[in-house]
Amino acid sequence: MWDSESESFGGRDYGNGILSSTKHAVKTDGFELRGQSWYVATDIPSDLLVQIGDANFHLHKYPLLSRSGKINRVIYESRDPGLNKIELNDLPGGPEAFELAAKFCYGIAVDLTAGNISGLRCAAEYLEMTEDLEEGNLIFKTEAFLSYVVLSSWRDSILVLKSCEKLTPWAENLQIVRRCSESIAWKACANPKGIRWAYTGKPPKVSSPRWNDMKDSSPSRNQTVPPDWWFEDVSILRIDHFVRVITAIKVKGMRFELIGASIMQYAAKWLPGLIKDGAVSIDEGSNSSNSSSSSSWKGGYHMIVAASKDEPPLTQGKDQRLIVESLISIIPSQKDSVSCSFLLRLLRMANMLKVAPALVTELEKRVGMQFEQATLADLLIPSYNKSETMYDVDLIQRLLEHFLVQEQTESSSPSRQSFSDQRGNNPNAKMRVARLVDSYLTEVSRDRNLSLTKFQVLAEALPESARTCDDGLYRAIDSYLKAHPTLSEHERKRLCRVMDCQKLSIDACMHAAQNERLPLRVVVQVLFSEQVKISNAIANSSLKDASETQYQPMIPNRKTLLEGTPQSFQEGWTAAKKDINTLKFELESVKTKYLELQNDMENLQRQFDKLTNKKQTSAWTSGWKKLSKLTKMTNVENHHIESQVPEATIEQQTRKTPRRWRNSIS
Repeated sequence: MWDSESESFGGRDYGNGILSSTKHAVKTDGFELRGQSWYVATDIPSDLLVQIGDANFHLHKYPLLSRSGKINRVIYESRDPGLNKIELNDLPGGPEAFELAAKFCYGIAVDLTAGNISGLRCAAEYLEMTEDLEEGNLIFKTEAFLSYVVLSSWRDSILVLKSCEKLTPWAENLQIVRRCSESIAWKACANPKGIRWAYTGKPPKVSSPRWNDMKDSSPSRNQTVPPDWWFEDVSILRIDHFVRVITAIKVKGMRFELIGASIMQYAAKWLPGLIKDGAVSIDEGSNSSNSSSSSSWKGGYHMIVAASKDEPPLTQGKDQRLIVESLISIIPSQKDSVSCSFLLRLLRMANMLKVAPALVTELEKRVGMQFEQATLADLLIPSYNKSETMYDVDLIQRLLEHFLVQEQTESSSPSRQSFSDQRGNNPNAKMRVARLVDSYLTEVSRDRNLSLTKFQVLAEALPESARTCDDGLYRAIDSYLKAHPTLSEHERKRLCRVMDCQKLSIDACMHAAQNERLPLRVVVQVLFSEQVKISNAIANSSLKDASETQYQPMIPNRKTLLEGTPQSFQEGWTAAKKDINTLKFELESVKTKYLELQNDMENLQRQFDKLTNKKQTSAWTSGWKKLSKLTKMTNVENHHIESQVPEATIEQQTRKTPRRWRNSIS
């Protein structure tokens, strides 16, 4: 389909990629290299020396003047007819491109390849080898080769775009980069079923294969092509050219998941510190491909990342900063286009390399969109500024704020709300983030430089509904109290306010009741909440048992009930019954201890009464005892008489009785 074929270029003096000129004034058998100097193999002595860097070309004026407007102008402006030396140090493509251009001027056949066409095209433009001097000049022929051969081939477009890295800004001005980028984008977005070129990213041993041999190396038409077949080839490009290609692919409607995956693969190759030991599979794959293709791709993609041993680290840091900034700018705006782990690692590197603040803020917003997918290891980002804390807690606070803003926006927008409900992830997102924040607080609380205010603000950032259980928050508080033993009583109370004692589990309550680091008021609250839980659990268990006994005849058997109950519900009910039995046992133990204490108290009371009776031996006390006995007897007699006499007589006697007692006492 897009393979280069020799049949398409018959009659254009290309042959099989061979470019030649039929007109030449100096007969020669070719060029000879002697040290750093090139000589023309002819009997006519040279009359012009062209210096390009360290290379010297001993040539003749007439072949060059007949085809190069640049050399014509240099000799004319020098006003020296005998000028025999020209310096062209700024010629794009260097000595290699000038050698091919000089051979073309002498009529020597030049083998055009995807590796040398961009340099030769820029050199022809620099030397002004236009049609005004001669028909079919070098500009025309190299431009035709680019348009009809290179841009119709996937591999050649990649190779030419790669070779343009050393030809800035000539390749940009001549639209070579733009045309190759659009050609690559168009082929990447095409239907994979129609692909007939090699897409493995590994070029053949020969730098430029013959165009009619491309069909043999191409995959079969019936072979299944993966959707990411173009990742490996595109990832060898320099960052600015990669951005051009990805931008063109976006315009042509590529799926954002594939664009994000290609960006992650590119970052894995060009940013070695981005991938940790946990992602060895990706990293090792990229390294193996690097080693296999760096030699044959002439320069490879280690140029920016690894650079050279003599290159200062500052230059490498600038190059990596450029890569990070460029990748941030081209990440698709859709959610889940790249993983949250990748975004956080990119954010870590952005902070380390001092990336532009606007791009860092944009990246933080992207992380906030997917914050529920993060892991604790990705959140432990060191503080690269002058902050006293070990980890960048302020960054996590900003990420959490972006997440809450995004959640609020999705809940307020009807379309986004329906989409989030359809995914089913929105209700649990805050709970996952709450668990993640609690784990992060537990980890960073060991830092003695972490202030109480930062801890409290981060713990209270989420709403109360996000946490169904505060065990994680209790662990973080306990860890903070361990690392900060000098906190005052007021500060400890302030720290514990972020926790709801009613949301603690039984194990957490038992630990908190024995925790000497907690304030006394918090311990009392924990014990009270635990007592309420025990009472509720016992009440619920009694109601549950009553309902089970009431409706037991309606259930055929236990096996049928278990089969009709979901597994998760069965496990939850089993755990609940264990907890209830444990609570019953603890309650019975408390009752037993209470009865023992009551018996001990009664025994002590009896002993106390005995001791008191022994001490009351005076005549006054004995007289009072006799008086009390007499009173009891009189009351009994009166009660017996009252049952036999009328009520009026009883009232008179009751009125006279106190007088009689008073007379007897007196």
